[in-house]
Amino acid sequence: MTFKASVLTLYPEMFPGGLGVSLAGRALEAGTWSLEAVQIRNFAEDRHHTVDDTPAGGGAGMVMRADVLAKAIDHTSPAGDPRPKLLMSPRGKPLTQARVRELAVGPGAVIVCGRFEGVDQRLIEARGLEEVSIGDFILSGGEPAALVLLDAVVRLLPGVMGNAVSGEEESFENGLLEHPHYTRPQEFEGRPIPDVLVSGNHKKIAAWRRVESEKLTKERRPDLLATHPLAK
Repeated sequence: MTFKASVLTLYPEMFPGGLGVSLAGRALEAGTWSLEAVQIRNFAEDRHHTVDDTPAGGGAGMVMRADVLAKAIDHTSPAGDPRPKLLMSPRGKPLTQARVRELAVGPGAVIVCGRFEGVDQRLIEARGLEEVSIGDFILSGGEPAALVLLDAVVRLLPGVMGNAVSGEEESFENGLLEHPHYTRPQEFEGRPIPDVLVSGNHKKIAAWRRVESEKLTKERRPDLLATHPLAK
């Protein structure tokens, strides 16, 4: 089954962008997944192709219109389309590796890229959009966030990573940050590779990596430990 991604945007030229190279690009070329970038302006009916208007109640900026976006979504994802409809939004639920894995085993996603001050709330409710955030910061639009989400998902599709096991020990997969990595040369600017990693003792190596993961997580992301078994 091909993972089908549809991105609704005012800037379709931003796609595939970085998704057209490396692992994602090869998978796209091989047909492991597909990508369509839909121009939202094509669904505006006035001669200026207007997609936004002033906010009700006043205030700065503009808001994306519900009627135009509804037509774009309904055209891209007609009744019966099983794909989740996502809206990239700074007020959305934080994107997690668990949610990425859920998306990766599904049929694809319809991704709406907001612009301006945001999207009319009635559209979000009427089309059941799932608001997704990639971090506590503001971007100029949802396109960079959509690229991030798709990159995270595509690399987990079957056959995309050369070694599937490599994805099982990464940060967030087991609730911890990933342990440090080393490779040749044996010594770099007076800093040697830790002895345990060249000992050949795989049990000790696994234990060392676990301890380092826990230590890094405690230092940099103590919030992750609150829901991790070792905290109990």
